[in-house]
Amino acid sequence: MTTNDNTQPHHEENHLITERRQKLTHLREQGVAYPNDFKPTHRANVLHYLHDDSSKEALEEASHPAVVAGRMMLKRVMGKASFATLQDATGRIQIYLDKGTLGEQTYEAFKHWDLGDIIGIEGTVFKTNKGELSVHAHSARVLAKSLRPMPDKFHGVADQELRYRQRYVDLIVTEHTRQTFERRSKAIAVMRELMVEHGFLEVETPMLQAIPGGATAKPFETHHNALDMPMYLRIAPELYLKRLIVGGFERVFEINRSFRNEGVSPRHNPEFTMMEFYAAYTDYQWLMDFTETVLRQVTQTTTGSTTLVYQEREIHMGKPFARLTICDAILAYAPQYQADTLQDVELLKKALSKLGVDLNAPHLINAQLGGLQLALFEEVVEHQLWEPTYIVDYPVEVSPLARESSVHAGITERFELFIAGRELANGFSELNDPEDQAARFHAQVAAKDAGDEEAMFFDEDYIRALEYGMPPAGGCGIGVDRLVMLLTDSPSIRDVILFPHLRREESPPNHG
Repeated sequence: MTTNDNTQPHHEENHLITERRQKLTHLREQGVAYPNDFKPTHRANVLHYLHDDSSKEALEEASHPAVVAGRMMLKRVMGKASFATLQDATGRIQIYLDKGTLGEQTYEAFKHWDLGDIIGIEGTVFKTNKGELSVHAHSARVLAKSLRPMPDKFHGVADQELRYRQRYVDLIVTEHTRQTFERRSKAIAVMRELMVEHGFLEVETPMLQAIPGGATAKPFETHHNALDMPMYLRIAPELYLKRLIVGGFERVFEINRSFRNEGVSPRHNPEFTMMEFYAAYTDYQWLMDFTETVLRQVTQTTTGSTTLVYQEREIHMGKPFARLTICDAILAYAPQYQADTLQDVELLKKALSKLGVDLNAPHLINAQLGGLQLALFEEVVEHQLWEPTYIVDYPVEVSPLARESSVHAGITERFELFIAGRELANGFSELNDPEDQAARFHAQVAAKDAGDEEAMFFDEDYIRALEYGMPPAGGCGIGVDRLVMLLTDSPSIRDVILFPHLRREESPPNHG
């Protein structure tokens, strides 16, 4: 009889789950299942900090008490004495258990505890003959029974999708994953501290909006039953933050969750984190300098260096960021195109067609010179921009919220920052002329009516806010997830989002 290799692991897991449930039933019968009266006095890292440098003799003489709790990750039973390794949020500590100290009943029970069980230990700190810091258990209890077996201790979670879907297991067994999200948390904390230090007020704006605005993107739609009206998840907080500039808060920022109804990729998740900030009496030149300062300091403080290694290539955040126009970047990184081509609509269309770009796509069907230049840039240059590079002076037709240059007609005071071949930030001098903004909104509505699902709505209240007068200002959005990808050398955005969006599981998990 032949065994189906694909089903064997599943059957084995079901058998182990059944065994563990039987052990839980025994704990329930004893009245000791899931207690909530155990209070640790020490974390693993604190014990190591306090005692790693102490000698074996000094610890024996001092007899330091310790109460610890954590998940049992390793277990070695050796007759009348055993070792286990507990893992808490800070690291691991070894536990020594012996029948003479624990008593026969507790020691025999310990033999049947499983890897993954959360246990509590009371004992004293000592060092083994090999010099490993440990806790000699005087008492031991199961605090929470693990009904599902841990992944193989030598291989962790090998299935990438399983790591994303069951992040709780990934965090238990994969130290690198824990370090990634600790670094993410630190980076966000540093960003917040820097903004406050520079006089920015942290604010919160609506995630559920009547009119989605602040970016060109397809929104998620829902319906508010009580108000009987359509609502949208925000695609950006921009228009609300600028309302606050109108209201007199001259520097504001928000670390926000935004949502865009688009496909998923190594660089895109439908729910993502940005930091957007706005400062009155500044422009895009100031913004570039300030954004560079923020990113450099976040990198230095979070990683200890301004040089990153991402996918085996260095990125130098400590050097001045390059600044190029769209056309200059094309000529520098795609020399097969001549300057004359970039100033000719028909030649640009021919070049894009050769690259397989659909010129009938809603965002390109009525594109003018600037829109076509941008499309060519995105096809042939963007992925080559490895070192931090500002691309500046975007055309008006693709920048509906940015201030037009006072020097160059049809060009806005806007930049996008590219690092490792992807956009990391977008900023510009803000358009504060309500009549110009209304005209731009009308153009966006026309584009939406023509089939562009990412074009903007007309926001009458935002126009009304501008009519009260908004001071000249600059604003920028930084993609937090993409920044963390760089800081943690993570190839996919899913690696830096705790619970990324995935397709539904084909079959529900077995609950025994």
